[in-house]
Amino acid sequence: MSHRESMAIDVPESSAGAKGKAPLIATTAAALGGYKKGIAIMDFILRICAMISALAASAAMGTSEETLPFFTQFFQFQASYDDLPTFSFFVIAMALVASYLVLSLPFSIVSIIRPHVAGPRLLLLILDTIALSLATAGGGAATAIVYLAHNGNANTNWLAICQQFGDFCQKASGAVVASFITAVILLFLVVMSGFALRRQ
Repeated sequence: MSHRESMAIDVPESSAGAKGKAPLIATTAAALGGYKKGIAIMDFILRICAMISALAASAAMGTSEETLPFFTQFFQFQASYDDLPTFSFFVIAMALVASYLVLSLPFSIVSIIRPHVAGPRLLLLILDTIALSLATAGGGAATAIVYLAHNGNANTNWLAICQQFGDFCQKASGAVVASFITAVILLFLVVMSGFALRRQ
C-alpha cells in the first residue's frame, strides 16, 4: 500500500510541463497586444493627417474665387466654387469627412488604451469605409470639372478658363489633390483596421 501511495504522489510531476507552457502563452499574448497597440497608435496619427488634408481641401475649394475686371467695375467676369454644384458638393463632402475624422479621434484613443477590444475598431472600420466612399466621390466629381477647366471640350463647346482664371484653377486643383491624399489615408486606415480585427 505504501508503495502504491508513493506512486500516486509522483503522478503530479507531469503537470510541470503544463506550467512551463504558461510563460510562452503569456509572451505570445503580450506580443499580440503590443502589435495591436502599435497599429492603434499609427491609426491615431493617420487620422490626424487625414483630418488636416480633408480640412485643407474643403477650405481651399471654399475660398476659390477670382474676379476679372474689364472696362468698368460694373462689367466683370467672376469664377467661384458655388457657381458649380459639383464644387459645392465637394466642399460639403470634404467638410463632412473632416468632421467625422475629428469625432473619430476618441474612439482611436480607446483602441490605444484597450487594444484587445474589438467594438471600437469595428465601428471605425465601417465609418472609415463610408468616409472613404464620400471622399472618393467628391474628389472624382471635382476632378472632372477641374480637367474641363484646364483643357475644355471642343465637342461640347466647353472653353478652358484656366488661362484667364489662373488663381481659381490653382486653388481648385490643390483641393482635388488634397482630397485624394485624404482618400489614400482613409484606405490605409480601413486596411489597418481589417488587420487588427483579423488578429482578434
